[in-house]
Amino acid sequence: MYKNHKIAVIVPAYNEEELIVETLQGIPPFVDIIFAINDASQDHTLALIQKQQQEDARIQCIDHKTNQGLGKSLIDGYVASKHSDTDITAVMAGDNQMHPDDLPMLLDQIIDHGYDYVKGNRLLHQNITVMPRYRFWGNALLTILTKFATGYYAMMDPQCGYTAIRNSALRKIPIEQMTRGYGYNADILCMLNIQRFRVTDAEVRPVYDREKSKIKLWKYIPKTSWILTRLFFRRLWQRYVILDFHPLVLFYFFAFFNTLCILFPFTVRFFVMYFTYHELPKTTLTILIFTFLISFQSILFAIWMDMDYNKN
Repeated sequence: MYKNHKIAVIVPAYNEEELIVETLQGIPPFVDIIFAINDASQDHTLALIQKQQQEDARIQCIDHKTNQGLGKSLIDGYVASKHSDTDITAVMAGDNQMHPDDLPMLLDQIIDHGYDYVKGNRLLHQNITVMPRYRFWGNALLTILTKFATGYYAMMDPQCGYTAIRNSALRKIPIEQMTRGYGYNADILCMLNIQRFRVTDAEVRPVYDREKSKIKLWKYIPKTSWILTRLFFRRLWQRYVILDFHPLVLFYFFAFFNTLCILFPFTVRFFVMYFTYHELPKTTLTILIFTFLISFQSILFAIWMDMDYNKN
């Protein structure tokens, strides 16, 4: 128990035989329950979890017979936790990449400052230079896209999986519908934003030692970008149309309509006429410029209103 709050920790693991024992043994003693999820590992991860389970009564093992992805491992952990009597649920990866000494900083944001969900931010740490350069730039791109998708514009480092959530908030979101693969972190943020829960960052140290990332950025970024696009439109529809109405959806719709129905076809017309007649079609060019400017202005207004609406 931590500050009179019962704490649960979810530890998803897939082929983590090298580091799973260190991860489980390093979880602070104030944690009440540890949900260790073995996602059909092909190595000795399950056996090691079961061995630790005999030594540590806090550990509850959830074993997947087939590999179902990181998101599904977290879903099972969250569902088990929300049906328990714990107050806060944290996530610590099975590769020992999340320093256990940072866990109190996440929990304090919920207990002492009233936030509902806290995620780690490695970019705040002075030792961020240890993050591989390709991860840093990939993270920066996905951070920008995630801000638009989730509505939490002040948030940084959304790819950090070191998180904590208040169980009262966990029970109010459809966590069972969360994305089962990578992209789950943006999905849960989107759910929280739709329900107007308070989210913040907490500084955590980046740990890159013996762990080997299973993320292939050349696959991960395009796939996650598509997921973020879907989340963006889902958030607009559910929060600003179904649950409440806000004129920013009209600005977004106007910009998208202009782009698809005017800007794109007139761009095609411009190049066809240019390469056919070898001269600039002035009328078409004028329409293109005018449409682009009003669409861009409309998007800026929508973003500004979205940021203002979510500033708290």
